[in-house]
Amino acid sequence: MPERVARFIAIGGRVQGVGFRPFVYRLAQQHGITGWVRNVDGAVEIHAEGTPAQLHQFSDGLLKEAPPLSAPGSLTATACEPEHAAAFAILDSAASHQACLNDASSEMADAGSIHLPPDGFVCADCRAELHDPTDRRHRYPFINCTQCGPRYTLITALPYDRPNTAMRDFALCPDCRREYENPLDRRFHAEPIACPLCGPHLQCVAGDEAIHGDAAALAAAVTALRGGKIVAVKGVGGYHLLCDATNDATVAALRARKPRPAKPLAVMLRDLDAVRAVAHTTPDLETFIAAPERPIVLLQKRGDSGLSEHIAPGLAEIGCLLPYSPLHDLLLTDFGGPLVATSGNLSGEPVLTDNHEAQTRLAHLADAFLHHDRPIVRPADDPVYRVIAGIPRPLRLGRGTAPLELKLSAPLAEPVLALGSHMKNTLCLAWGTRAVVSPHIGELDTPRSLDTLAQVAADLQRLYQVQAKKLLIDRHPAYGYRRYARDSGLPLAEIWHHHAHASALAWEFPAVKEWIVFAWDGVGLGEDDTLWGGEAFTGSPGRWQRAASFRPFRLPGGDKAGREPWRAAAALLWESGRAVPFAPEPLQRAWSQGLNSPASSSVGRLFDAAAALCGVCTHASFEGEGPMRLEAVAAADGETVALPLARDAAGIWRSDWAPLLPMLTDIARPQATRAASFHLSLAQALLAQARQLRTQTGITSVGLAGGVFQNRLLAEAAISRLQAAGFAAHLPQRVPVNDAGLSVGQVIEFLHP
Repeated sequence: MPERVARFIAIGGRVQGVGFRPFVYRLAQQHGITGWVRNVDGAVEIHAEGTPAQLHQFSDGLLKEAPPLSAPGSLTATACEPEHAAAFAILDSAASHQACLNDASSEMADAGSIHLPPDGFVCADCRAELHDPTDRRHRYPFINCTQCGPRYTLITALPYDRPNTAMRDFALCPDCRREYENPLDRRFHAEPIACPLCGPHLQCVAGDEAIHGDAAALAAAVTALRGGKIVAVKGVGGYHLLCDATNDATVAALRARKPRPAKPLAVMLRDLDAVRAVAHTTPDLETFIAAPERPIVLLQKRGDSGLSEHIAPGLAEIGCLLPYSPLHDLLLTDFGGPLVATSGNLSGEPVLTDNHEAQTRLAHLADAFLHHDRPIVRPADDPVYRVIAGIPRPLRLGRGTAPLELKLSAPLAEPVLALGSHMKNTLCLAWGTRAVVSPHIGELDTPRSLDTLAQVAADLQRLYQVQAKKLLIDRHPAYGYRRYARDSGLPLAEIWHHHAHASALAWEFPAVKEWIVFAWDGVGLGEDDTLWGGEAFTGSPGRWQRAASFRPFRLPGGDKAGREPWRAAAALLWESGRAVPFAPEPLQRAWSQGLNSPASSSVGRLFDAAAALCGVCTHASFEGEGPMRLEAVAAADGETVALPLARDAAGIWRSDWAPLLPMLTDIARPQATRAASFHLSLAQALLAQARQLRTQTGITSVGLAGGVFQNRLLAEAAISRLQAAGFAAHLPQRVPVNDAGLSVGQVIEFLHP
């Protein structure tokens, strides 16, 4: 009989919180292996004893047969002294590497091996039990197993064990304890494991009345929803504001209270049949919306949807998502119809997570509160995707999709923390060849947003056991995190806004070595201290050269133009020597004297101007409202207005927007035709710039970066024209094209000085 030998095996990657140890236990039983397995920091260590053939099959199976929610990385196996174990065991986790330690294990178990799992949806097995009257967890709102349930929002420290989670104060009952300790049970070491006897519970508060008990609290919330009330519901990563999505008066009341007069609201639907009833889908889209991440997906609304017109006024799309927690599943089942599910926050702030704070700060918004007593350690809002050029692309990272782990093309000399942008803020912690992007934090205009930024920054560094040695920030001096950065005492590296946009895109397509990147967005500080936003760069990360842009114009009122599109319209008309009857005369005087009228080349502001001139939106209640409405009203086709392209004294190719004005101001033309013509004319101007730069440099790979390319009509028109002209066109798929991807771009730009 072949001699039994011992191997020490270390596996990194996403191997904690996904049922990996019980999988190893079962695999060891299958192949006659003795020894042990345990979690160490972010890795899994295995001491395996068997014949060489058994060990080979066992090692092979560790990667090939891994659990579906896991993502094992590299595996190292080295010879070690046998312990002559009689069986295979699952040991308690170790905070640091101990027995059988060697170079391979210490490399695996350092900070580089930690992978923090995102929150999971309720899996099919748990959902079946949830609705099974004979199961002891029947209709229990916090059912979960190793294949589903909260992770990122629950973990307080690593290794991922129950005492290091928000469940530490919920003592397991005997039945849950037996499941938790049985390696053959799917709830073996499912850290959030709970049942009605020992787990969290619901409470419904309406006015002065508090209703306790899961069934009674849930019934009270459903009764309130059916009665046209707004209910704040505590979920996995924070609170939602829920209401009947078919009730015009209720949805209008939600908008009036928040206040959120026009920004679209998401709709949660019980299943795919319910999604099909309100929106147009495809098999691929249905697979995506039902994926474990359970994202909000923007879908074309059906004319007969039955949804309130107040959900997405003036827009053709609605954000749809399926229930991702057992509590949401029960709510949708009992309510029997679609529910508005919008973030439980004050506009622009991170989603609220604490019971008392939510009830205090949302008191003017919600008629009732459905709380639970499982703490949320850190917020995670819902992720949002839009299909552009046939591919779902992220507009916002969040619960289920973040922390988003990325691999860098080269190692960093030291750990860095990128603070991203002021709007749509995310953070990116990067070290070695790894980068981790936080969920969406929000706009940095309030103290709570800045407090959340500081919390997430501290949490990421603590959980991944990485201490940043430098902060990467945008060069704009007025971004909200400037005080945090200054108070940190760390060295700062400033990154140009649009270089970061270009570099984030370049990271996704490493095979491309030379780029033409169009970075079109609202505004960002440019290298000449003007407000850029319509730029084309050539080169690659670390060596971008501004090569093309648009004719600059001065924005009356500066930042106010972002929420008042009529100001951008006035700027274009004044620049062209035309009268502006809708603008006050003192503003025109200030503009003519250059007072509070910064120069800009922003395509985002061109969109604002077009929206105002077409009569679509003169005053915006949220960022990007004008461009969104302009896209929504655009007809299928329109004429293309040629924009002159000429080189300025600095050698920058500039497109002149002036020929668009006669078309945009011609009220005899249908609004839809003018809107379409504007989009197509900009796509044609982009192509003209790309052709000129190809002639100049020989570069044929084109990237689209910046929030303007969230616009599907523009992006698809540009891509089709570029491809027809022989270019390879690229649009991000993993990192948001808007400012939510800026933190990633800052890291990539810093990596290539």
